[in-house]
Amino acid sequence: QVQLVEPGGGLVQAGGSLRLSCVASERTFSNYARGWFRQAPGKEREFVAAISGSGVIKSYADSVKGRFTISRDNAKNTVYLQMNSLKPGDTAVYYCAAASSPIQLGSRPDYWGQGTQVTVSS
Repeated sequence: QVQLVEPGGGLVQAGGSLRLSCVASERTFSNYARGWFRQAPGKEREFVAAISGSGVIKSYADSVKGRFTISRDNAKNTVYLQMNSLKPGDTAVYYCAAASSPIQLGSRPDYWGQGTQVTVSS
């Protein structure tokens, strides 16, 4: 069974940084687009960032552009989300995702991680 595991998350102060990781169980994901979504209390899940299978093409939600960076290491079957200049509004459960087609706003990824809590205090 394919799995996406998200070790990480945590509590940071506003203005701080945090890096999330997501490890895929199979190398087949090396050809898959990877991405991150988040869901805050009382809100719907929203797109955060995505990266193509090759790692060449990256996209971000407007709310995180310039602050977050997505990257991947296909040799380790891992995708990362580097989050800088964190704000209290970034507090949410962050979900890793994988898809056989490009991930973008409105996408329905094929696979999801279990989610990891990120809390930004003020």
